[in-house]
Amino acid sequence: MSMRNSTVRAVNRLTARWAAAHDGDAGTVFTAAGVWPLLAPLADGAAGPARAELAQALGLPADRAAQAARELLAGLDGVRGLRAATGLWTRADLPLEAAWLDRLAPGGHGALSGSAEADHKALDAWADGRTGGLVRRMPVTLAEGPDGTKLVLASALTLRTKWLQPFTEWPRTVSEGPWAGRPLQMLYRTTALPERASVAQGPTGAVTLLEVVGDTGVDVHLLLGEPGAAPGGVLATGVEAVTRARPVTPASVLPEGRPGPGLTIAAVLAPTPEPRLVVETPAFEVRGEHDLLARAALFGLETARDDRRGHFPGVSSEPLAVGSARQSAVARFGAEGFEAAAVTAFGMAAGCAAPRSRYRARRAEVRFDRPFGFLAVHRTSRLVLAAGWVSDPLPYAAPPEKTLEEKLREEEEAWAEEG
Repeated sequence: MSMRNSTVRAVNRLTARWAAAHDGDAGTVFTAAGVWPLLAPLADGAAGPARAELAQALGLPADRAAQAARELLAGLDGVRGLRAATGLWTRADLPLEAAWLDRLAPGGHGALSGSAEADHKALDAWADGRTGGLVRRMPVTLAEGPDGTKLVLASALTLRTKWLQPFTEWPRTVSEGPWAGRPLQMLYRTTALPERASVAQGPTGAVTLLEVVGDTGVDVHLLLGEPGAAPGGVLATGVEAVTRARPVTPASVLPEGRPGPGLTIAAVLAPTPEPRLVVETPAFEVRGEHDLLARAALFGLETARDDRRGHFPGVSSEPLAVGSARQSAVARFGAEGFEAAAVTAFGMAAGCAAPRSRYRARRAEVRFDRPFGFLAVHRTSRLVLAAGWVSDPLPYAAPPEKTLEEKLREEEEAWAEEG
């Protein structure tokens, strides 16, 4: 994936600020990588305070933003398992500046009829098609009339990856914490790579990270903070850790005991001397609906949403203001892999047990049995593609054919034979 390091850092900074702003315990998912490529062309066409605010939110000068967005989208679309697309729709009576259009990332340019019902059908079909049905509706508010929505700028980001090592799915009823008494769709696996688990120290305390490796160059990192730690603080620490802005200590060198939330390390009897990492986490599906104007300052839209005047002379000679800015996102984590999608849209209105054991081996166990965060990260660039919080994991309904002990015994026997 060919992208400037400065662009990756800028997008990750926006992700970290958005993550830190997440309040409450509700589950969600969001992607700054879907918002940033839309803020960039807005900054390119803006003037005055709106241009300065957008540039500050982007973390890059406005005159470099359009080119950076083109490179970012081209790089995203070059990752296996990842699709990135943008679209522009305008009213026929809206004149557009040719230079601004030339600097836009390649994408479709459609027409808005002025009928909210008809236009929504076309926009929804675009969102549905670009995300493979994961996001079926375009998250935009369309206003009719001569001063209604005159321009819609949207992005779609879809990610699908399979685990290099799948999980075993098994039911378990959590005995304590906020999920106590609930039969959950738990996922289990063991690996000989204890360094996949690590611990970072952040402002809200320790955070345990688990790296789950995908087959497309994109990995998912699960984040468990201290009991009672604010989700925003856990996510922000996780973003800094996975982007190497904050140091982490891998489980392979951590002391025995409980060196991190949900993490236990001990020397145990085992059929071989190799260290092991045992993972238990619930499957989940989370959705997020975000009104970006509710956090307008975070995205540099405070001035741009003021419809008493125009802010984008580089886009059109007609005065324009941001009337709607929303994102719809979904993420699913299961035994075989992970998928996520986000559609972001800006609407512009008129301005205004085991076999016989013979060895002592180091064994790390990490268990996610209370609310936790997650990040999908491109392995090479360290670009965070999606972030979210899991508060309501998937329940388990189907009865198993074998007990978990029987299944784990089979895995241990197979591991001993391989060793």
